[in-house]
Amino acid sequence: MSKLHIKKGDKVKVLAGESKNKMGTVIKVYPDTKRALVEGDEIKKVSKHTKPNAANPQGGIVEQDAPIHISNLMVVDSKGVAAKTGRKVEDGKTVRFNKKSGEVIK
Repeated sequence: MSKLHIKKGDKVKVLAGESKNKMGTVIKVYPDTKRALVEGDEIKKVSKHTKPNAANPQGGIVEQDAPIHISNLMVVDSKGVAAKTGRKVEDGKTVRFNKKSGEVIK
């Protein structure tokens, strides 16, 4: 399995689709399907029909964040600029860095 350029907690920009040019934070990454759940006010939501349960006794339609393919996401650095990421070894550890500015992404 290949390594992904996105991790949980990263701030990302959506490059394509319904939420194009919107920013959000990665909640969860699904490496097997190469998708990520992105949380944000303007990010696409999907409607899910739920049965009544203990958490939601009424049941009904619930809005949820939709998973987005990682090819449509780009990591944003601390300055708010989206750029390609690379990997390099620093002090014996592999770190991700912004290819444009050379800044290490934490």
